[in-house]
Amino acid sequence: MGNRAVITIKEKDVPQEDWNSLYLHWNGGRDSVEPFLHVAKLYGIRCNDDSSYAIARLSQLIGNTLGGTLSLGVGAYKCLDTNNFDNGTYIIEDWEIVEREHLPYENFEEQDEYVFDEFVKEIRDMNDEVFGYKEEEEKAS
Repeated sequence: MGNRAVITIKEKDVPQEDWNSLYLHWNGGRDSVEPFLHVAKLYGIRCNDDSSYAIARLSQLIGNTLGGTLSLGVGAYKCLDTNNFDNGTYIIEDWEIVEREHLPYENFEEQDEYVFDEFVKEIRDMNDEVFGYKEEEEKAS
């Protein structure tokens, strides 16, 4: 059992099967994924110009938040469990979800366990120092 998902970065001029992707065994619901992407964008992590870097940093951000040593995987789209019977695959561009694939059934209902702003705060509590982010930077932008 898990709450699985794959997050993949859409890459122009690269076959989808080779897109850099991240497997989540836990916290794969949209109510977790959107806050993770929001914080990555807030930190100014590059997304589409270097997707291997983006997936590495996103993996770090999520790993810092969830802790432990399991439940994350990084690889090409073709190597991960994209049809995972939980949340399927999120296709992202510029840290925004632009498409979904492999939802488990028609009229799929999204999990609604986490409150966006509260989860963003939790993610930031675990990552601001690591990513060198200060609230003053947020206020300046």
